[in-house]
Amino acid sequence: MDELLDAGPRTLAFLGPEGTFTHQAACQVVQAIGEAGGPHMELRPCRDATAIMRAVEEDGSWGVLAWENNVEGYVVPNLDMMIDAADAAAFLRVGVEVSFDAYVSADAYARYGGSERTAANDARVLAACTTITAHPHGLAQCRGFAQRHGLHAVAADSNGAACRDVQGPQVALGPSICGPLYGLVRLASHVEDYPGARTEFLAIASRADVRAWCARFRQAGVPEYESILTVIPLVTGPGVLANLLDVMRDAGLNMTSFISRPIKGHDGTYSFIATLDAAPWEPRFHDALDEIAGHGDWLRTLATYPRRERPHPPVDEWMLPQGGVRCKEDDEETIRKELLW
Repeated sequence: MDELLDAGPRTLAFLGPEGTFTHQAACQVVQAIGEAGGPHMELRPCRDATAIMRAVEEDGSWGVLAWENNVEGYVVPNLDMMIDAADAAAFLRVGVEVSFDAYVSADAYARYGGSERTAANDARVLAACTTITAHPHGLAQCRGFAQRHGLHAVAADSNGAACRDVQGPQVALGPSICGPLYGLVRLASHVEDYPGARTEFLAIASRADVRAWCARFRQAGVPEYESILTVIPLVTGPGVLANLLDVMRDAGLNMTSFISRPIKGHDGTYSFIATLDAAPWEPRFHDALDEIAGHGDWLRTLATYPRRERPHPPVDEWMLPQGGVRCKEDDEETIRKELLW
C-alpha cells in the first residue's frame, strides 16, 4: 500500500487564510509527514471545514480539521462531519497552543488614535471600536475582553479571515502571526479568558490512504496508538450503553474520552464517540470490535494515529464548579439540594 503515499506531491487543505491556528497545525502536519518519509505537501487554504472535507473526498487531497479545544470542548460541526463522511479518516493528531491578540487595521488606528503609538491612543482607539470579530470558538474564548470593552461579537469564517478583513471601528482576534502578516496594529496581547488553552487537530485523508499510513507506522515500529471509534446501537433501552462500555472494559481498553451526538432529526437516537489507547489491529481492540459488531451495532473507526503522551493531572478542588456533592460526608441539606432528593 506504500505506493499510495509515494505518488508525488499532495495537497494539504486547511482552514484559511494564512495566519489561522489551523494554518499553524498544518505546518506541524507537513513536518510530521516529512519526518515519516511521506510525500511533499503543498498547502491549500479553504474557506471552511466543508471545503476541506470536499477536497479530501472528491479531489484526493489531505486535510487538517480542528478537533478539540481544552476550553470549549469538541469542535462539534467537524466531529459530525467526520461521522457522516463517506470516505475520510484521520492518521495524525497535532496540538497548537491557543492565545489571542487584539488587532485593528492601521487605517483605523490613524483615524481614531492618530499616528503616534501611545498607551493613551491605544485606549482611545479601543474605546472607539464597536464590534469584535473572530471564529466563533475564538469569540467564545475571549468573552471577557469583549464584555469589558462593550464590543458586539461578529463571527468570521476563521481567525485569519477576521484579521485579514478587519476594517473600520472593529477589533479582530487572532494569533500573533496575523499582525505582521496583514499589517495590523496590536492593541492587546493574550486576551483569552483562560491561559493555557490548546486546540487539537486531526490530519485526515481517504480511508485507503489512512490504512497505508497505519501500515507505514507499524513498519516503522511505532509502539502505541490512539483511535477514535463511533458506535450507534441499533436498539435502545436499559443496559445497551452499559453493555457497550463493558466490552471495552473487559478488553482492557483505556478510554480517554466518551461523548454522544444526536442522530439529526431523530429524537432519542445517538452516536457514541470513544477515544481509546489502542489500534484496531491490536488483538484486544480487534476482539472488542468483533463483539460490538456481533451485537448488531453500527461502528466505524474515525481515526488511528501514533499516540503521544498527554498529561493526566488530578482534578483539584479549586477546579470544581460551584455547588455539587463532593463526598458522602457532605451535610444532608447540601446532598438533598444538589442531588434533587
